[in-house]
Amino acid sequence: MIVLDKENRVFTLHTQNTTYQMKADENSVLLHTYYGPRVGGGDLSRLIQYADRGFCPNPNQVGRRRDYSLDTLPQEYSTCGVGDFRLSSAQVEQPDGSRLLDLRYVSHEVRPGKYALEGLPAFHGEGGETLSVLLRDPSSSVEAELLYGVFEEYDLITRAVRIRNRGERPVRLAQAASLCLDLPPAGMDFITFDGGHARERGMHRAALRPGVQSVGSTRGTSSHQHNPFVMLCGRDAGEDHGLCYGAALLYSGGFLAEAELSQFGDIRLVLGLQPQGFFWLLGPGEAFTTPEAAMICSPNGFTPMTHRFHRAIRERLLRSPRGGLQRPVLINNWEATYFDFTAEKLLEIAEASAPLGIQLLVMDDGWFGRRNDDFGGLGDWNVNRGKLPGGLEALVPRVRGLGMRFGLWVEPEMVSEDSALYQEHPDWALRAPGRPGARGRSQFVLDLSRAEVRDHLFAALRSVLDSAEIAYVKWDMNRSFTDMWSAALPPDRQGEVPHRYILGLYELLERLRRAYPALLIEGCSGGGGRFDLGMLYYTPQIWCSDNSDAIDRLRIQYGTSFCYPSACVGAHVSASPNEQNGRVTPLETRGVVAMSGTFGYEMDPCKCTPEEKEIIRRQTEDFKRYARLIHEGDYYRLSVPFQDPGYTAWAHVAPDRREALVSLVTGSTWAAQPFVTLRLKGLDPEARYRVNGGETLWRGDVLMYAGYPVPPMWGDYQSLQLHLEAAEA
Repeated sequence: MIVLDKENRVFTLHTQNTTYQMKADENSVLLHTYYGPRVGGGDLSRLIQYADRGFCPNPNQVGRRRDYSLDTLPQEYSTCGVGDFRLSSAQVEQPDGSRLLDLRYVSHEVRPGKYALEGLPAFHGEGGETLSVLLRDPSSSVEAELLYGVFEEYDLITRAVRIRNRGERPVRLAQAASLCLDLPPAGMDFITFDGGHARERGMHRAALRPGVQSVGSTRGTSSHQHNPFVMLCGRDAGEDHGLCYGAALLYSGGFLAEAELSQFGDIRLVLGLQPQGFFWLLGPGEAFTTPEAAMICSPNGFTPMTHRFHRAIRERLLRSPRGGLQRPVLINNWEATYFDFTAEKLLEIAEASAPLGIQLLVMDDGWFGRRNDDFGGLGDWNVNRGKLPGGLEALVPRVRGLGMRFGLWVEPEMVSEDSALYQEHPDWALRAPGRPGARGRSQFVLDLSRAEVRDHLFAALRSVLDSAEIAYVKWDMNRSFTDMWSAALPPDRQGEVPHRYILGLYELLERLRRAYPALLIEGCSGGGGRFDLGMLYYTPQIWCSDNSDAIDRLRIQYGTSFCYPSACVGAHVSASPNEQNGRVTPLETRGVVAMSGTFGYEMDPCKCTPEEKEIIRRQTEDFKRYARLIHEGDYYRLSVPFQDPGYTAWAHVAPDRREALVSLVTGSTWAAQPFVTLRLKGLDPEARYRVNGGETLWRGDVLMYAGYPVPPMWGDYQSLQLHLEAAEA
């Protein structure tokens, strides 16, 4: 709900549990007055205090008044070079060469429905409202339109900015953040989700210290190293208590998240495009639109914030018809065969998989061109007839005859030097003239900023998809970007290449989605290197990590869960010992961990014993039975992975609290271990629950406050699942 006080120029955004307010003051500076638990309203600018602070300059228009400074005021979208020395939201090189930007309030507009962003992902759906606030630099022709979307039931506020050049001469945009949030002095922690390839999104929490703390990516993708989702929270905040803020950028390229603790203790969070190497030339009348940022404030800890992000993503971001449908249980041949496979081997895998309840066979890397290893072949998307003599048109019907659907792996954004595509169009790769270019995984990056490149890729993919009944595509991208230079752009626009690339990627994915509306696309970038809300807008699930080890996955999936719902998390059971780290883990445990995602297998079922096949059959049955609960229920973190006590536990609870699935995995065992009592969350305290169909009834309040006694388990990395159903009154 958006409430306007036109007389005092106060704009208040109410959600179910929070309030967000800004005000254009007497000098037309757009002040941020409040963001936190819902309050009754009124002009909250009375909370702002003014004082003469040394070395904090004063705007010319306030005359001799020394207690008014942009350097001390909380601003809605911070300026640059005119008196605020904290983090800037935008930087513009003016025609005279100056980099000054002083944005002041001009007007506002409220309209029903959520704004849309052309060519960019955004939350959508009925029931939203839009506030548009126009700011303008009175000394130049640059203006910024601040866009706010309000989804009341999710406590979700979205933000985006359109920066426009109203002048007659070009200006150069050097920074354009999507979100600026100024908060009053408070002891707060900055939480980020960091790591590397095969160890993504580890949670890191540190107290804000004076100065700037930041995470970001200069790799051309949102990256394995840092995720474009961050949190600010009180020092005492935890899962179920304390004030916290979550902010996510709906973007798949380079980003920067910065938190600054100023000299006076106030806090500023700025989130948006990575400014390193970025600039955008704005001609007369032209505008630049930033990616959307999403914010949720929780007065009661991390768990409510997680629930609201999960629900908003599932219901207001995912667009695929698969977004609300049960995902198929799949088997991928990569860890079973790598590049060494034939049509007959794939059929053997399918024939072994179908009786186990597996519904989809995915043919991974190596099916096309001269692709027999990862040193070549990318770019030529024609079937390798040596491996698949009859092509997809012969293989796919045989797989479907077993009652299974068929999917395949592609990496369209890349090209190898030995490909016919590269030989014909070497200028289609990103590479500066006179430089050899750096390879990543022995491949170059195609210039998706160019329409002719996207047209070629769409035609190539269409030829493959039209040749047989393809139900699923795994869309991979296996290197960081270097040599960001496009042969299609003049020198003064080369700073636009990284962002134009992402816009081109989104355009290509959107074309594919519209041409094949029933196609399930799973995003992948060496696993979780592009795990962000931007990709989820086009691909409703993303391969969580190339690390398929169940125990490592517990930490990866834990960090992922703070923002991203289980329905979006690609998770599979792989062989043991695991190929990444050699760990031996029980098959039952590998299944429990993978069930907290989209669920599938990454192994050769032909090598399984009869006992293992029976376990797999039971796992697929269990997942199908619990899939709706896992993908639509509320997610609860019941422990921190392997911290005291030495287990990891989590739960999915139905919205009506009548059903729950609790999962627990132990760590390394030792003799004479203490007993474990697991306290559950999210249940109806008055309800009585059966556990795994047993006769004993457990009250919800007992299970939550006293706990459930976990039976002793023997051996390393054991697992337990508890299915709770409320008994009829």
